[in-house]
Amino acid sequence: MTRPYTAILIVPTGVGAAIGGYAGDAIPIARLIAQVCDRLITHPNVLNGASLYWNIPNAFYVEGYGLDKFAAGLWGLRPVRNNKIGLLLDQGIETDLRLRHLQAADAAQATLGLTLTDYVITDAPLNVELRTAPSGTSWGTIGNPDSLLRGAETLIKKAGAEAIAVVARFPDNMDEEAAQNYRLGQGVDPIAGAEAVISHLIVRTFHIPCAHAPALAAEPPAPNLSPRSAAEELGYTFLPSVLVGLSRAPQFILEKGLTTSLQTDIWAEQVDAIIMPATACGSSALLSLSQKSCQIITVEENQTQIKVPSQSLGIKSIQVNSYLEAVGLLVAHKAGINPTSLIPKIYPLSIVNSQ
Repeated sequence: MTRPYTAILIVPTGVGAAIGGYAGDAIPIARLIAQVCDRLITHPNVLNGASLYWNIPNAFYVEGYGLDKFAAGLWGLRPVRNNKIGLLLDQGIETDLRLRHLQAADAAQATLGLTLTDYVITDAPLNVELRTAPSGTSWGTIGNPDSLLRGAETLIKKAGAEAIAVVARFPDNMDEEAAQNYRLGQGVDPIAGAEAVISHLIVRTFHIPCAHAPALAAEPPAPNLSPRSAAEELGYTFLPSVLVGLSRAPQFILEKGLTTSLQTDIWAEQVDAIIMPATACGSSALLSLSQKSCQIITVEENQTQIKVPSQSLGIKSIQVNSYLEAVGLLVAHKAGINPTSLIPKIYPLSIVNSQ
């Protein structure tokens, strides 16, 4: 019996990816790839769709910092049936908007059967600020990171949380042009980079799954709204997809040998392939996996704001035009078929000079 075929799908956040740069628009890609591999490891930017989500039984929802540690071989992944999720709310969220998020959490328990702890409100406003890099990618800062960490620690130690969902109040005075371009499906998500900062901090500190949902004032209806941004317009909160993802997010194993090994544990050396946008190959996860026996597939049509192709880093990869073509490569790789044998241009073997 062969071991499970394992693939990683990455679409970096906040870089304006043509696919995966909007509200859950990479979910169809994840659903497709999950059909041809036994285990698909991906991250919240791919699977979060605000009020929309899709249950992919063989997909593993892994926060970006944890994914980097996993790819480096420093952390392993342990699949779970159900996590107890702690909800951490920014003190800066207004009363009515806080109520909307608590009702979303109640709905997730009542209709989806998820397990949530009591919630915690941070002891100070988080004061998130948004920034844009010269490249056009988004990032941000947290004014009170210690308050974020204290709230998470309370949820873990006093409420027994095994995963953390954070809802931070994001500023309403964000760049109007950038926000409008995003709603029209033409720009970079202005809040994605700051979201990553929040989740990275908690995962790095506490080594448990975490994902973030922004709290924003409702926008007036936009008649020319892009379908790729529309999932964020369906309600008052982006929390549902985060709670669904965290409910079965794998737990992190910090080192081999420190805990009892389980047959279902996943380690970096078991990864068979990684799929990335062709212009966004500078991620820590890809750099780590390029040193291992792992097929690297880059997708040309998924353009981003950054220009870091695999060739410029000396990384050997197979570049394809589309995700549909990438799936064909995955199928061939899983079957042990050399892709060149599927092309009608076969040359005879040459004799190796052994002198």
